[in-house]
Amino acid sequence: MTSPTAPKTVRTLIAPDKFKGSLTAGEVAEALAAGLRSVSDASGKAGAVRCELLPLADGGDGSVDAAVTSGFTRRCYTVAGPTGQPVQASIAFDGTTAVVEVANTCGLALLPNGKLEPLNASSRGFGEAVLFALSLNPARVVMALGGSASTDGGMGMLTALGYRFLDAEGRQLSGSGKSLAQIHAVERTGLPELDETELIVASDVHNPLLGRQGAPAVFGPQKGAGAEEITALNDGLAHYVSKLAEAGDLRAEALANHEGAGSAGGLGFACLLLGATQVSGADYFLDLLDFNTRKDSCDVVITGEGSIDEQTLAGKLPAAVARRSGGRPIIAVAGRSLLPRERWAEMALSRVYTLADYTDRDSARDPALSAALLRRIGQDIAAGLL
Repeated sequence: MTSPTAPKTVRTLIAPDKFKGSLTAGEVAEALAAGLRSVSDASGKAGAVRCELLPLADGGDGSVDAAVTSGFTRRCYTVAGPTGQPVQASIAFDGTTAVVEVANTCGLALLPNGKLEPLNASSRGFGEAVLFALSLNPARVVMALGGSASTDGGMGMLTALGYRFLDAEGRQLSGSGKSLAQIHAVERTGLPELDETELIVASDVHNPLLGRQGAPAVFGPQKGAGAEEITALNDGLAHYVSKLAEAGDLRAEALANHEGAGSAGGLGFACLLLGATQVSGADYFLDLLDFNTRKDSCDVVITGEGSIDEQTLAGKLPAAVARRSGGRPIIAVAGRSLLPRERWAEMALSRVYTLADYTDRDSARDPALSAALLRRIGQDIAAGLL
């Protein structure tokens, strides 16, 4: 007598990035898992899909949430928002490493009424969050750059960390794109905690601070800067660098040309000035969240982000996930995909599901619709696996 076939169990690791403007990485993972589990629960003895959720980040917005999901503790602190208004920010801390992000301190999403302020926005709140992290005596601080509202070269951050920028009358300037050109002198008060703590910049932006590929030219438009403002910001940043060099930081001009100095409106430059080590955001957070160990216990990896395109292939988070998945089937989920099927193999993708294939509506700004579509996609993935 032939014994019945044992039910099939498929172990999935759901490891997406956020769908920017719509859902956090955690919300994406939960919606997909709900769809996968609904088919598994309804299948009876036919099989089961086991889901392990690992919401990811690449050093941009969502980095603190991803660290908290992996076991870090969230610590909240009030900082100055991008235009000076108080905002409740949070960092992640595990007793050794603190994760601080730009997006939840002085990011675009925090601008009052969504009004872009290309000249007035400041990175000061990020510096205040770093200062709060330092008060916890961490061995290292991971500075997650991404989603910045400002193009102040990190001037705002530096003012919170012991720098004083003075105008021609000796008045202290607040950090902003507009005040860069007004700097007459720079003074620095020592902050021993900075010298005693390892600083890590997690970013996959490679732009320098100045010029045609610099922060104002490439990222200024998305922060509301027109042609005249881009020129003013570039000139202001060049002046800022020269004043830092005059004040004794002989590395300033070289660091302005360093890859990644232009990230987060020039915050990358200021972090390098403080002695930070720059690392790939995607790979650093995959290590921090123990992706390699997590994927070893799964059969299939499901990853994704809001848009899969040429930039994804260039090293964004889903590409890093695919590279580390060790030959396991990889399924990608996205809001949209501009990657033709014949190029899926470049990321070893077995299938790409997009929200755009399930609706004619714009889901990018509709979290409820996005979540509902992801649940449907989860059901379709499960049906294919079982």
